[in-house]
Amino acid sequence: MGGALLRYDSMKKAALGTGLVFTASGALVGGWVSRIPAVVRELDISAGQLGRALLALGIGSLLSMPATGHLCRRFGSRAWVGFTAVVSAVALGCAGYAPWLWSLAGALFVFGLAYGSWDVAMNVQGSAVDRRAGREWMPRYHACWSLGSIAGAAAGSLAARAGLGAGPHLALAAAAALAATYAGLTLYLDERAEPAAGDTAGDTAATRRRRRHARRALLLIGALTFCATVAEGAAGDWLALYLDTGRGLSQASAALGYTVFAVAMTGGRFFGGTVVARLGRAGAVRLGGLLGVAGVAAAVLSPWTPLTYAGALLWGLGICLVFPAAVSAAGETERPAEAIALVTSIGYGSILVGPPLIGAVADAAGLGRALLGLIGLAAAVAALAPAVRARPAAAAAQDGSASIAR
Repeated sequence: MGGALLRYDSMKKAALGTGLVFTASGALVGGWVSRIPAVVRELDISAGQLGRALLALGIGSLLSMPATGHLCRRFGSRAWVGFTAVVSAVALGCAGYAPWLWSLAGALFVFGLAYGSWDVAMNVQGSAVDRRAGREWMPRYHACWSLGSIAGAAAGSLAARAGLGAGPHLALAAAAALAATYAGLTLYLDERAEPAAGDTAGDTAATRRRRRHARRALLLIGALTFCATVAEGAAGDWLALYLDTGRGLSQASAALGYTVFAVAMTGGRFFGGTVVARLGRAGAVRLGGLLGVAGVAAAVLSPWTPLTYAGALLWGLGICLVFPAAVSAAGETERPAEAIALVTSIGYGSILVGPPLIGAVADAAGLGRALLGLIGLAAAVAALAPAVRARPAAAAAQDGSASIAR
């Protein structure tokens, strides 16, 4: 009994360290986003030129993320987060001092390479902690990321108000995020000591069937992730614009609509563990998909502004648990690090696919009709929810973990 309590206490400390790293990661991105206008002014570049530089960031992330699972299995997520956090911090600091467009694009490409890999590695750690603790803390880690991004953006706003240039501010923000990350890493566990879920000796027919089933399950998790992240990203990209240009709200009222969505996402993730405990992971995701259907419909179709905001609230609450649930489910497969890398890569890939797709439909049929297409994605989330149900094999592997390696 005492040993079990000691192990659980260790898991709580590891969860705290994981949450701190997620917060630092979010703060770094929030700081960068808050200073984009300053970078644009300092370099005197157009929106199109900025878009090409930001594309370099996305490409860098997608190049590095798929390989991160193998790297975490070899070096451990603690070492890999430590390495990629340093590279991310240096690259973002360089971006703040970039003298021309191509140097900015180069710095953002390196930042994307490191940051995308960092994102995968910290999710690998979070999944390992949850499996060993027998808890569903993944939504809270992602809520910590959201809080960090809000704090980073707020600090950037204060820096801009004080007249601090983008370069000095981003250098300071990177140093602070790096310090917080390394504080969190002192609490990390070595997930490589944990046997992969479902590991068995030999290559029997039953083993091969189980592996084929696991691959099919992972494809379904990937499809679920894609639907959810497109629906999530669409709110950030298009909701405020639609409320402004399509509904005729003021810019402040339109921005409030997205703020309601973002607050719902963050709050829903903080309390999502309770929902998962009551309904199960698949049940929580299914309910979320249905809430997403109602939320998108109300936000887009309602002629009454308060109901529009209520729709944005339901939209955020509905979609907030899907990506953390997908990461947790991927972590319960035979090769958790590689599976998490795949699922996270699909989530990031939707950032490149979703905006141009919705934009093309908007050009042809109007932004409101384009956003109504998200109802189908939310319905698909509800239909694919069984893909993220907890795997009994993972529980068995978890029970068999008798020691915690540091």
